[in-house]
Amino acid sequence: MSIYTGAPEVEVRERRLHSIISYNGTAKDLHERAKTNTIPLGDRSFSQCSSCPEGCASGTVGRTRDAAVVFHAPVGCYATTLELTLGTTGAANARKEKPIHINTLCTNLQEKDTIFGAAEKLRQALREAHNRFHPKVLYITTSCTSGIIGEDIESVADEMEEELGYSVVPIYCEGFKSKIWSSGFDAGFHGILRKVVKPPVKKQKDLVNVFNFAGIDTFSPLLARMGLRVNYLVGLATVEQLETMSEAVCSVSICETLSMYVASVLEERYGVPELKVAAPYGLDWTDAWLRALGKATGREEQAEKVIAEERAKYAGEIEELKGKLSGKKLYVIAGDSFAHNLANLVKSLDLEWAGVTSLHHDMFTDNPASVNSMEALVETNGDVTNFSVCNLQPYQVVKLLKNLHPDFLICRHPGLSPLGLKLGIPTIFEGDANYSIGYEGIVKMGKRLLELLETRKVIDNISRHVKLPYTDWWLEQEDPFYFSGEKTK
Repeated sequence: MSIYTGAPEVEVRERRLHSIISYNGTAKDLHERAKTNTIPLGDRSFSQCSSCPEGCASGTVGRTRDAAVVFHAPVGCYATTLELTLGTTGAANARKEKPIHINTLCTNLQEKDTIFGAAEKLRQALREAHNRFHPKVLYITTSCTSGIIGEDIESVADEMEEELGYSVVPIYCEGFKSKIWSSGFDAGFHGILRKVVKPPVKKQKDLVNVFNFAGIDTFSPLLARMGLRVNYLVGLATVEQLETMSEAVCSVSICETLSMYVASVLEERYGVPELKVAAPYGLDWTDAWLRALGKATGREEQAEKVIAEERAKYAGEIEELKGKLSGKKLYVIAGDSFAHNLANLVKSLDLEWAGVTSLHHDMFTDNPASVNSMEALVETNGDVTNFSVCNLQPYQVVKLLKNLHPDFLICRHPGLSPLGLKLGIPTIFEGDANYSIGYEGIVKMGKRLLELLETRKVIDNISRHVKLPYTDWWLEQEDPFYFSGEKTK
């Protein structure tokens, strides 16, 4: 069955990939049960907080240059605009690129709009965005409100596209449709694939699509030694870069959760192969990734040379770090595939797992031939005995960490990072997913962990003076998944 249907919307992950938001067990058990789809989605009788697909959708399309986004939403939903600015300016500076301006407007849906409709209000907002920002493409992100009242976004977009003379792209990311906020990545990429990406004029045999967030430039120096150019997508990219991603020789990613859908569609529709190996985190995965890239681009010899040179360059530092970190236990909390990526760094630094928590889990991939990062983790590392899935529930994370009390905690999301410090656990917020890429990334991670050890006294002082906002009853409960519908232990 075709991955890309051409429909206005892409199916959400619960239905398309049978994604789940709750699990407690082991990595091997989760992987084996996922093969037969025997883990129900589950639910909670109590949920402390969550996130919305709209944030991932607007973050995907809103960080592109020469574009503008109109949020067809109440002004409260527009608060996610803050996410668009976080890290974007810093990443542009780190890459030595010109600053990027985040161009957004909100239709500010009111109660009367839910009764009488707000199509004309949307048209006015699109005209205002056109006059104010002069973009090359306009995106419309939807909301629960616009979805519930049944706004005909598609017709308005088609009308305005004809009036303005360039692409007006609906991004269907209503929050009520999916509990998996990563469905918003798919919604954003689906809109780009529908109305922005163009069929290839010519194939560029040295151009590699790198799907990432707005991270620092770690790929260009590495790939340049193989005679390859990096097309960073989609944060900080120009509209022209989006249009020509179909001309690349292949696609790679820092995280399959982010790029699984778009990479699969590019392969299916335009013959741009997706690298079928895990992302380059840790010695073994970086070796395999470079070899796969060399094979895909006809540069096997260059890949082997880079591997040999990079291993020799960092071998001494890695061995020194291993000697200082050996045996210490690490806990990872991050998005689905990125949690697996960070977990794979463990053996490169001679650390041990305390446990891993991913924020959701995709039981399938869009392309059955695509890499399964969970499978790669289990195959190359063995089982992770404390593996859980938890969608941003601090009350559960507190219990998981208190039960295991690791030596280190790595969090991908800033809201959970302070919990580690409050519990006396040295914690890294891994805000830039590109930072720990490749051989140098192993060294950088090891050095950060050693620096954390030097702050031990400060962290202990913090934990002694913090009172957690939970009852003794909850803190004494043995099962962190007490309120979860799916019990696996």
